Amino acid sequence: MTETSSARHKIDVPRKPEPAPRPRRSMRWLVFVTVALALLMISIDQTSVATALSAMQQDLGSSLAWTGWTITAYALGQILVLPLAGPMGDRFGTRRVFLLAIAAFTVMSVLCGLSSGMVQLIVWRLLQGLSGGVLLPTATGIIAAEFGRDRDRAIALFSTVFPVGAILGPLAGGIILTVASWREIFFVNVPVGVLLVCVGRALIREPPRAEVAGVDLVGVGWLTVLLLSGMVAITRIGALGDGWLGPASVAAASVVSVVAGRYLLRHLHRHPNPIIPPRLLTGGHLGLMNVMNVLFGAAVLGFAALVPHYAQIRYGTAPLVAGGLLTVRAVFMIGSSGVAIVLLRRLGHRPLLIAGLAAITVALALTALPPLLGGPAFWLSVGAAVLGLGMGLAAPASNNAGMHLVPEKASAVSGLRVMFRQTGSIVAISVVTAVSSAAADPAAANTVAFFALAAVMTAATVLAARIPNQRGRW
Repeated sequence: MTETSSARHKIDVPRKPEPAPRPRRSMRWLVFVTVALALLMISIDQTSVATALSAMQQDLGSSLAWTGWTITAYALGQILVLPLAGPMGDRFGTRRVFLLAIAAFTVMSVLCGLSSGMVQLIVWRLLQGLSGGVLLPTATGIIAAEFGRDRDRAIALFSTVFPVGAILGPLAGGIILTVASWREIFFVNVPVGVLLVCVGRALIREPPRAEVAGVDLVGVGWLTVLLLSGMVAITRIGALGDGWLGPASVAAASVVSVVAGRYLLRHLHRHPNPIIPPRLLTGGHLGLMNVMNVLFGAAVLGFAALVPHYAQIRYGTAPLVAGGLLTVRAVFMIGSSGVAIVLLRRLGHRPLLIAGLAAITVALALTALPPLLGGPAFWLSVGAAVLGLGMGLAAPASNNAGMHLVPEKASAVSGLRVMFRQTGSIVAISVVTAVSSAAADPAAANTVAFFALAAVMTAATVLAARIPNQRGRW
């Protein structure tokens, strides 16, 4: 076919018209601000809780291993609800599901703040994670409907919300712990949540509903059993010395985890619309990407959850200063991510990915070493800054690398990336808190953990070197 005939063919093919944006520009942006504030609320909550691990552990009289579940249970809730959020919006209405998720998140925040024991707090945090995990997919659907053909720019602005939350959350958590207690970290969500529900009801329109595809509830069930039993097995490692019950509980939870994993894999190959498409697990170089994302989540997201507690138990750092380490990380991450975006088309994603992962490896080793320059706060800030630089280079490159491998499945690959990174963080936090809880010297155990995370990132860097590079557009 000649160029002329090809062009004529493209003109003759009818194209589906792009949806028009909402007529009033001011209303579109009011809706955007409302939705962005909801995402900012869950982002701040996620990072501020990390500063309160020591306070919650002391107040509720729990071990560090179980206290760490306040973070891992939240991440687990987000993982489990990701495959369900879209179909829920299509079936019941995106606006309705979005507002109900905010209301549920607000109620769970109240219950978290009122918890009298660690078991209660973990249950409410799991449910809070479920409601928070619904917000991002439904928020994207709302903005897409409001902005129509201009939706790409509006959705791109969402990328600024979570970095802002990463900056504000640790500072907010540190300030609240300085003047009040860990409970107020949850209570501050209440007025914001109530306001968002009221404003959202008045401003947000119901987006058009799409055809609802089948939801793999059985797959979600097996994934739940797999992750929960794995978390229990890791947490109970600290009880191995408690007579026969300790080893028995670890063995039982491990057996359940292995059986659940086996049945999940078998189910994925049999279900017509599985929660995780099997070819996206290992096809092409996706297996390498998935393993690398697990390792990335273990080191990077694990760092975010553990470093404030580490600073407090090793150096006696104040909560505000300990939380500020995550703010330093976020600031440097935002700066270097802008550089990475500019360089992606020129260099491709592989060089940036390798450089970023190498920087993260160095940052974790610096965090584990005793201060070689300045005091503990300054030295830990250096480690946090280097880690932020590495994250800013690696994250955009990793996102592009995965989607380049299967461009027609970009949405599914993006969801898997989030799931595998959160899974890595759950494993890392569970292992580190369990070992630290059982150790005679928790600070020394945490130090070893950061060296181990550095080794994990070394392995991720080696894997990144085997991923095909891509320059220019794709």
